[in-house]
Amino acid sequence: MKPHPYLRAYMAGITVPSMMLLVVLSGFLTARYAFHIPIPIERAIIFPMALVPNIFGLWNIFYLWLRPRPHLPIGFHGAILPFILAPLGFRLATCLGLLTATSSGLVWFGRIELPYHVFAIGFCFGLIAYYLVWKYLVGFFNDVLGIA
Repeated sequence: MKPHPYLRAYMAGITVPSMMLLVVLSGFLTARYAFHIPIPIERAIIFPMALVPNIFGLWNIFYLWLRPRPHLPIGFHGAILPFILAPLGFRLATCLGLLTATSSGLVWFGRIELPYHVFAIGFCFGLIAYYLVWKYLVGFFNDVLGIA
């Protein structure tokens, strides 16, 4: 048996969000410097860069820890994660002044208004995306590292 299964689970978990952060950061930089959209990158990217990869890694460790017990498949396990990340992100964004909740929707950066029904639809698509990412990508990395 290979040693350090939790370390391998952590590494498999942080791989996908670390790669996606490059894509998100590229989008932010393109929006800010090419299209001159005044997005405060420094404040908006703090939560994803600092916490999301670590939470993915810890969530994968939790999945590995649950394996001897009755548990959900890895896709459904990953689809639970937005229910943790969304409130954390909302709280942090409101504390930093990036997000304001109004009676009609959410206002990002004091300029971009998002109605609640659009947010709900986006959250549903996010659940689907998390399911697929965890089922196919994180599951693949777990398999590569021998912990699937």
